[in-house]
Amino acid sequence: MPYHGPPELTLARALTEWTLDPWMVALILALGCAYLAGMRRVRRAGQDWSVARPIWFLGLGLGPLVLATMSWVGVYQSVLFYARATQTVLLVLVVPLFLAMGRPISLVIAALPGAGPRIEAVIRSRVAVVLTFPAITTFTLVVVPFVMYFSPWYTASFHSTAARVLTYLVLMTPGFAFFWTLLRVDPVPKEYSYAVSMWITSAEIIGDAVLGLAIIADNGLVGAGWYNALSRPWGPTLRTDQVIGGGVLWVLGDLVGLPFLAAQLIQLMREDESEATRIDAELDARDAAREDAVGAVSAAGASGPAAGAESGAERPWWEADPRFSDRFKAAGS
Repeated sequence: MPYHGPPELTLARALTEWTLDPWMVALILALGCAYLAGMRRVRRAGQDWSVARPIWFLGLGLGPLVLATMSWVGVYQSVLFYARATQTVLLVLVVPLFLAMGRPISLVIAALPGAGPRIEAVIRSRVAVVLTFPAITTFTLVVVPFVMYFSPWYTASFHSTAARVLTYLVLMTPGFAFFWTLLRVDPVPKEYSYAVSMWITSAEIIGDAVLGLAIIADNGLVGAGWYNALSRPWGPTLRTDQVIGGGVLWVLGDLVGLPFLAAQLIQLMREDESEATRIDAELDARDAAREDAVGAVSAAGASGPAAGAESGAERPWWEADPRFSDRFKAAGS
């Protein structure tokens, strides 16, 4: 059967080969216009909206979505296994990460103050808390690509436009839920510590590596019927193509995970600094109140009870901090 696909992929064609996907154009325009309209409404209301956020969402979120679906990646996704692998990494990890960093949920709440309380109530509902439990979101993020690559789903999107668009959405949704709940830049169902988030992210990175290694080690060919019927006369052999694709899933997936770990580490440091500032402010206020009390006692010439109060006020700060006071009570009992 003669080959009817795109021409041989070269460096020049990687820059010039594009395809138009009307469904993805509609989705990208809808998301971009909605974000810009919300940002304009928020700023008109006198609220601040950082310039970095639309850069994350529009440039680094929707931009890779264009590349994944309409650049050479979209053109060759059904011809080269490693092109499909590149697309998978972009849709599962890159696009959702930067969309989440753009804080779209906070934007909706700020732009629609009347609906804000209802949106937050849904976000903090018990169902949302269960569905976004870190183990569940991580498991879903890792399992969805596994199911796609090792089931008929992999080639179904080559035969049907509806299946292709649905595949894009299914791949992006677990990634957005994962990054949204762990980054905590938007309202989330439950706030887990950044230390937990870093452990979860490490598990996700391992999951990416396992998927890539499983594809490399697979003695059979993923989508063998499709690729054999395609009869591509150029480029790597089918087996070599699959090995390259497995390496892309492994290495590129881990490379995306490293900046996310760095972002979480930065958030953790900022959270610690904010907590330290809060504790310092409380200690300063407590010291000021103690000095006022001591001055008042001295002026009134008080004796026994005041001295006891002063002694109590000079307890170490950690005995008065509610995060640690229970431990001292338990130790004392």
